[in-house]
Amino acid sequence: MAQKVNVWYDPEADFLEVQFSDAPGYMRETDHDAVMERVDEQGQVLGFSILGISRHAKERPFAAELTAQIL
Repeated sequence: MAQKVNVWYDPEADFLEVQFSDAPGYMRETDHDAVMERVDEQGQVLGFSILGISRHAKERPFAAELTAQIL
């Protein structure tokens, strides 16, 4: 079964956001300074965001660990 993923990029703010779900949630820090994960009340990952994405273009792969289970 295919799952819808929403991706937004704001070039002016240099901000990328990926959402796996539209469910209510909140943002919390990860082990990478530029990455935030969006989670629900149970800790399931609903999405993530990367600030200053163009600065990290040389990191191959760009790695950050999301601590919760992805929906």
